[in-house]
Amino acid sequence: MRVLLLHPNYHSGGAEIAGNWPPAWVAYLAGYLKSGGFDDVTFVDAMTNNLSEDAVRDVIERVAPDVIGCTAITPAIYKAERLLEIAKQVDPSVVTVLGGIHGTFMYPQVLTEAPWIDVVVRGEGEQVFLNLVRAIDEGTWPEHRADIRGIAYHDGGRVVATPAEAPVADLDRIAPDWSILEWGKYIYVPLGVRVAIPNFARGCPFTCSFCSQWKFWRDYRVRDPKKVVDEIESLVRDHQVGFFILADEEPTIHRKKFIAFCEELIARKLPVLWGINTRVTDILRDRELLPLFRKAGLIHVSLGTEAAAQLKLERFNKETTIEQNKLAIKLLRDAGIVAEAQFIVGLENETAETLEETYRMAIEWQPDMANWAMYTPWPFSDLFKELGDKVEIFDFEKYNFVTPIIKPDALDRSELLDRVMNNYRRFYLRKTLFGYPWIRDRAKRRYMLGCLKAFLKSGLERKFYDLGRVGYWGPQSKKKVDFGFDQGRQFTRPTVAATEAASADWVTIHGPKIEQRRLKGEAIAAKVCGGGEEQLPGEMP
Repeated sequence: MRVLLLHPNYHSGGAEIAGNWPPAWVAYLAGYLKSGGFDDVTFVDAMTNNLSEDAVRDVIERVAPDVIGCTAITPAIYKAERLLEIAKQVDPSVVTVLGGIHGTFMYPQVLTEAPWIDVVVRGEGEQVFLNLVRAIDEGTWPEHRADIRGIAYHDGGRVVATPAEAPVADLDRIAPDWSILEWGKYIYVPLGVRVAIPNFARGCPFTCSFCSQWKFWRDYRVRDPKKVVDEIESLVRDHQVGFFILADEEPTIHRKKFIAFCEELIARKLPVLWGINTRVTDILRDRELLPLFRKAGLIHVSLGTEAAAQLKLERFNKETTIEQNKLAIKLLRDAGIVAEAQFIVGLENETAETLEETYRMAIEWQPDMANWAMYTPWPFSDLFKELGDKVEIFDFEKYNFVTPIIKPDALDRSELLDRVMNNYRRFYLRKTLFGYPWIRDRAKRRYMLGCLKAFLKSGLERKFYDLGRVGYWGPQSKKKVDFGFDQGRQFTRPTVAATEAASADWVTIHGPKIEQRRLKGEAIAAKVCGGGEEQLPGEMP
């Protein structure tokens, strides 16, 4: 049984400016397959290697796989669909599989627009994909495909979703195969070292209206801190990793285990720095522990401050205040940790004044870094529904945090982009002249100058914010910006024939906030990944 895993060749000029990111999904999936007895696994990273369609076709012909699995976040969906179409052209008998967050929630549309895809794996993929590969190997596919939980597929003129597979309760059962990656390709530009993205936990108990992590993973589960550090030690020793970012949306949720994780890193004295994303409230909660975190190697914290206007924070269900954001940044800086403030811009009520307000906030709060991300209305998020006809672009390839999907009532898209670039220019010019070179902490100064190098490199290459592709060269060019939207892409909601009545709504999860239900000790009322009411007990600190 030969399995080929593909990462599609999609680029947008967002997070890529810091380097090539190793696709952690393939390490965890390949490791789980091998633990299940399937050792013949090949991986092709078309994104990092910038492979053409013909190059991928050549690989498929050479490997001659029985199963091809491809992942896709929303902006990469068309690239993934195309690779699986090529696979069918090469060998019509190969089983084509799509996984990832977009297919999990958008499987009716995906299977309708890409009928060459045999099956979509919904939600957490390790157990579902292993069961699927085993069924193919044993010859029960496709006759008994309805018995495989957590998939969706075409059955004649219908799209069928089977009941959800339960999440893996013990994440430490998943032993990743990091050797499947070409480690020399994954370099973190700010430090010039290899970078990894291991899991500490999966899921999130919070329900921000623009996000989908809490929907995808369903249950919040935390790994044994010592085993996570075992994995990191292996990455440092065997693959010369010098920097890692925890893949979690918020690894500090489980306070006790995060502290144990930091203490274990300190005890082992690993030569590695690392970064996380987390919530402002966790930083305030752990203010006395920040020196411990820094001693453990934590150098960079990206905070979901999200908006300068408190009204926007409430709309996003962030449950934080402007003053809390400001204080959290100060606490991080005082502890010698890089504080990055994230601002979401580009909703329908955005104006020149609100964009200027985000800049003034960035100057007042004094974060080490600031990032202005265009609001991206994931088609499976609650806020997408709320926006209604304000969402007029359904070209999902542009749903990448750098392209203005929503047109503000008071601005056109090119002016929105220009004003965001103006914020970047002013903020980082100040940091270049008056900030980074004068940082006393040697490690932090080196890190910040490295980040500045990454910004300059991507700017000179015209990759930052996709500026080269859209034709933006500065304020004088804003009238000529072309975002290249494919207006032929439309948003549809095909009929789904599910194996249980609970999957009537294809978006799959709505309702009260999960964390509030948990705190009250009530059952979690949420449909899971396309069907069913099954949930595992969530682990909370």
